[in-house]
Amino acid sequence: MMNEGQLDWLESGQFITLTTFRKNGQAVPTPVWFVWQDDRLYVYTQEQSGKAKRIRANGRALIAPSDVRGNPLGDFIDARGKILRDADKIKQVDRLFDKKYGIQRKLIGLMSRFRGGRSQATPCFLEFVLNPEKETAG
Repeated sequence: MMNEGQLDWLESGQFITLTTFRKNGQAVPTPVWFVWQDDRLYVYTQEQSGKAKRIRANGRALIAPSDVRGNPLGDFIDARGKILRDADKIKQVDRLFDKKYGIQRKLIGLMSRFRGGRSQATPCFLEFVLNPEKETAG
């Protein structure tokens, strides 16, 4: 069970450090935006990103509240992730990101297009269950 402080940052925090793991076990921490809904945490990325590749490979992750630079502001929580494929849920999560990050999200997307970045990239969402061993126990 998560403590109240952890639930608070899931509901109101701006950044998390998402740590995914390479095949050799090396941890790769990345500060990311996120949304929390229905006991699931969602992260926006690109299908071709390292994060998505590592989650497809093994699903293992650690998540902690952080600042914009990825400096953890609390304890890490075990998580299990997957690529979100449900079209209706994708639309719902996309709206949640727009609501939470609004103009910031639009500006970053615009700047990326002006730089010509990720023109071949396919956006996707990662879906995480926190403390997955507790969900299967019982």
